[in-house]
Amino acid sequence: MQKKHKKYSVFSLIKNAFSYHENWQPAWRSPEPKKEYDAIIIGGGGHGLTTAYYLAKNHGITNIAVIEKGWIGGGNTGRNTTIIRSNYLWDQSAALYEHALKLWEGMSQELNYNVMFSQRGVMNVAHNLHDVRELKRRWHANRLNDIDCEWLNTQQVKEFCPVINTSPNIRYPVLGATLQRRAGTARHDAVAWGYARGADTMGVDIIQNCEVTNIIIDNGQVKGIETSKGRIKSKKIGVVAAGHSSVIANMANIRLPLESRPLQALVSEPVKPIIDTVVMSNTIHAYVSQSDKGELVIGAGTDGYTSYTQRGGFNIVEDTIMAVVELFPLFSRMKMLRHWGGIVDICPDASPIISKTHIDGLYFNCGWGTGGFKATPGSGWVFAHTIANDQPHELNAPFTINRFSSGELVDEHGAAAVAH
Repeated sequence: MQKKHKKYSVFSLIKNAFSYHENWQPAWRSPEPKKEYDAIIIGGGGHGLTTAYYLAKNHGITNIAVIEKGWIGGGNTGRNTTIIRSNYLWDQSAALYEHALKLWEGMSQELNYNVMFSQRGVMNVAHNLHDVRELKRRWHANRLNDIDCEWLNTQQVKEFCPVINTSPNIRYPVLGATLQRRAGTARHDAVAWGYARGADTMGVDIIQNCEVTNIIIDNGQVKGIETSKGRIKSKKIGVVAAGHSSVIANMANIRLPLESRPLQALVSEPVKPIIDTVVMSNTIHAYVSQSDKGELVIGAGTDGYTSYTQRGGFNIVEDTIMAVVELFPLFSRMKMLRHWGGIVDICPDASPIISKTHIDGLYFNCGWGTGGFKATPGSGWVFAHTIANDQPHELNAPFTINRFSSGELVDEHGAAAVAH
């Protein structure tokens, strides 16, 4: 029987202080894999862990293994710029991301784990007439979908974020911005750890350093997987492997409409609080916020080539920094502390695939591109429903893999200028 985790509270903090914090219970176990599970989730990032958590919590399926080739949260979950928002254009996207945002709002309490969700607001800045038209279109669409969104003129942008340069003489003048006040940021590592702890409490096995080498299929039905720790049987397998989804799909002779590209980000040296919101610009492909440790978190656009390297071209970083320094002259003397890349999986229409396949018991959750972190709880919620019922939830029904043959695309690329 799985030992129940003790609740975190101010009292447990005081109690453990008397033992110099040496007796804290491990947040999750490190078990050896069983020979068979009711369901296996391939990928121990945020989406994989939330899928396992909601399979156990919402559907009562607890005999689950989460298989991770490295360590949990070590892929894109620990490499993103932590932005959370739901102000997407199309109804299908907005509904899914808004469901996720509502789950974010109660996440720390539900998991008894502080994910440091900070609703500090997200501004999408317009720099030219096309930006203004596109952002106002999205603003009206959000209001029709009952999603909070405001339009700010240049003066209001300056009042909301005093450090931004609103001079009309710069290369990318600020002509206005949309603002979603309920949006914000969270600590990405804590999201993975919180869901891992929650899933483990309900009996889910989290198996790290275990690479999947093959998917076993017999007469169109999955039977299990081959791993570096041996064969594991299961009749339900959910794949949530981000930029390596196509690698796993190849094992089942499925070709997914995905491209894997590096997405770069960097942080500065820590400074005192200077920017208390998130500023995004799709035109210059830059996103700026400040972490709880005081570091400026700066995200860039994807590299222009496909790759599995967790780094990218320096020209992307250079162009992003040039634009950020122009928008925020105050940052020009800052030093870069760390720089990294994550492998994102990009669909042709910049929307995800959350779908069953033609192989019984095999499901894929992929194609999130640069928008995966903000959807973490919503993605796991609907993917768990799809696996448990062998049918999609109404929220992810539009994101089936069949849309690429039927033509029913959810084209956030052309519509909302999403920076994929």
